[in-house]
Amino acid sequence: MAGGGQVRRGLSMPNFAIEDGCSGVVCGVDEAGRGPLAGPVVAAAVIIDRACFPAELRDGLDDSKQLRREMRETCYQALMGCARIGVGAASVREIDRINILHASLLAMSRAVAAVGVRPDVALIDGNMTPPALPCPAKTVVGGDALSFSIAAASVIAKVTRDRIMRALAQRHPSYAWESNVGYSTRAHFAAIAEFGVTVHHRRSFAPVRLAAEGPANFVLDL
Repeated sequence: MAGGGQVRRGLSMPNFAIEDGCSGVVCGVDEAGRGPLAGPVVAAAVIIDRACFPAELRDGLDDSKQLRREMRETCYQALMGCARIGVGAASVREIDRINILHASLLAMSRAVAAVGVRPDVALIDGNMTPPALPCPAKTVVGGDALSFSIAAASVIAKVTRDRIMRALAQRHPSYAWESNVGYSTRAHFAAIAEFGVTVHHRRSFAPVRLAAEGPANFVLDL
């Protein structure tokens, strides 16, 4: 099914229509983790082999934000068998040095470089092109809800980043990263207020910066 026969809340599900409008090898690119207070930003680049694209992905692959954790994991495993995948990240230190936007674009560039082949075109979720790509790029606003390739990248990036944060949670159990994966939840804010910030927190983000300056500057207001 190259067109849009499925429906999600009255809207078309992702399909291959955008890919069909491109020539040659198409790579979808997306990132996960721009908003959290802690952890890296992670990007993925995905080239789908449509010859072995399974029915479970045609029916279930979507923007990672629309999928439950169990379905994201299912799609992740299925993509391992039918796609060429590259993953890139930008560290907390890089986020604090160059800001989260530029760090996200840097992670995308690294993901495309890691895919192992030169795509003919990269479909980038959003409206900005990452620097130093080895191929032409097409930006697609809301692309993770429109293109299978970008949706695949969103799932790979999200699952990869969530696994990183759950691993970090074992070393920093006070912050509930196993459930909030670094995002601004009440439990996370409460832990920052009580225990302070870690090396994995983004000090360029206002709540973390204020907490690092001292408890008197940090107000828990959720």
